[in-house]
Amino acid sequence: MPVPHAPGLPKAVWATVVALYVVLFPYHPGLRSPNELCRLWQTRALVEDGTLEINRALRDYGPVGDLSVMDGRYYPSKAPLLSFAAVPVYAGLRLLGGGHRYAVPEVPLVFFSRLFLTVLPTLWLLWLLRRFLRAFLSPVVADGVTVTYALGSLAFSYSLLFMSHQTTAVLLFAGFYALWKLSRGEWRERGYAVAGACAGATVAAEYTGALGVLGLILYAVLTVLGTPEAPEPWAARLRKLGRATGLAVLGALPFIVALGLYHQATFGHPLETGYKHLNDAAYQPWHLGGFLGIRTPDPRAFTLSFFSPLRGLFTLSPFLLLALPGLALLKRQGRTSPEARALFWMSAATLAGYTYFTSSFTYDSWGWTTGPRHLTGLVPFLLLPAGLVLERLRGAGRPVLSGIAAMLCAASVLVTGLATFVNYIPDDVSTPVLALARPLLLDGYHPPNLLAFAGLPTSLAGAVLFAALATVAAFLFGALCRDAAGRAPSPSAWVAGLATLAVLASTQALFTRNDRADENAVRFLESVWLQPPGRPGVAFWPRAGS
Repeated sequence: MPVPHAPGLPKAVWATVVALYVVLFPYHPGLRSPNELCRLWQTRALVEDGTLEINRALRDYGPVGDLSVMDGRYYPSKAPLLSFAAVPVYAGLRLLGGGHRYAVPEVPLVFFSRLFLTVLPTLWLLWLLRRFLRAFLSPVVADGVTVTYALGSLAFSYSLLFMSHQTTAVLLFAGFYALWKLSRGEWRERGYAVAGACAGATVAAEYTGALGVLGLILYAVLTVLGTPEAPEPWAARLRKLGRATGLAVLGALPFIVALGLYHQATFGHPLETGYKHLNDAAYQPWHLGGFLGIRTPDPRAFTLSFFSPLRGLFTLSPFLLLALPGLALLKRQGRTSPEARALFWMSAATLAGYTYFTSSFTYDSWGWTTGPRHLTGLVPFLLLPAGLVLERLRGAGRPVLSGIAAMLCAASVLVTGLATFVNYIPDDVSTPVLALARPLLLDGYHPPNLLAFAGLPTSLAGAVLFAALATVAAFLFGALCRDAAGRAPSPSAWVAGLATLAVLASTQALFTRNDRADENAVRFLESVWLQPPGRPGVAFWPRAGS
């Protein structure tokens, strides 16, 4: 059981997490990041031309990828929520820049769109997660899992990209949080409209977010209907379920109707998405057959999505392996707790749904990304099970296992953090850290950041960021290694933790080829780096005519 008044992690750790989120800016204009720019070009078109098509934006601001075409008009192939959400951000920047058509350069547009629409929402999500986890875990473990999620999972990578994957995670967990509060009787019934709005917005942000919405629906049904032996009559429970469904539909309706109208205006039918009209014919087969390209499972796609040395979910975030035995603990708690039972079935169903998706979709379509990006929405729902394992080990006085589990958290921060420093991972690289991030750092190519824009030498700014990441990882290990009484980690815990780190590092070294493909990827990224060492980089907001 959680200890209500026990201290969690120090404020300095949280301040470091926030600073890393705000200061880091992995972006390179030379890459012409298609997933991000296609959305922002539509934002430009909405503000400057009042149109959904981006033909003029393509002529004025340059070509981008990830497009769909219909009757000669070009649109982003993505779900439209982020394009519309960025309109007030762009309009404000445009006003600050003088109000003319070319007032906002690309770099500040990308930075502030990320800051307001992916970074700050994730920081809010961390607050929700911490509150939720502290209801089941001790403060140290709840805080440790939240910080590990913040810096050691796909949340970090996709908060620093203007893509919809982390937006989906934020919306899904916000919808779940509303349902959880309702199940405890802490919110009024109108909260179901909030959950419905989050679900509708999820689908408008990313079509595959519907997988997570199904998990929320299951949780809502289980918590509304309760257990068969509950004293409330079934007729009353069914009436409550009907009211909850009506409120949820009411909340979701504006987003679903708007999405249908968007599809009608762009692709001629409310259910017709841009993936059926891709501009690049080479990508079309990925989305044909089944439902939006989701077919029958493929062992290769399953294995690589979870265990690939380059972008496997458990490779980048090994602490999520703890969620597998954690689900068993949650199921066991469900024998006596209806709340735990509903949490188990929702978590298990969400994991199964996302696993089926990633195993049935074309693995090669992930692109130049950190990790299996479409699994980003799944990760928050694995945190409680992972935390239950950490809590169990601390309470059982198992220092060796505690040391291993704590190092899985610390290693996740190091591996995912360093990969996020690059955040554009070519498909043919062998490993993200040893084959890509390490040689870039050794060559002086540190992650682009606001400190360097402010005038700090790139080497010094990079050293500060790396030190911050390593410090959080070390602090996490030390905090999670302590037993339930708060005593310092034992020597056996340290030995087990360091041995775990050695095994993880050796495994990565074993798969790192250092071949021509790795070298070419490093050289290419160095050629487009936003803040290269020894020569001027791209200005944050260049003056007109410069």
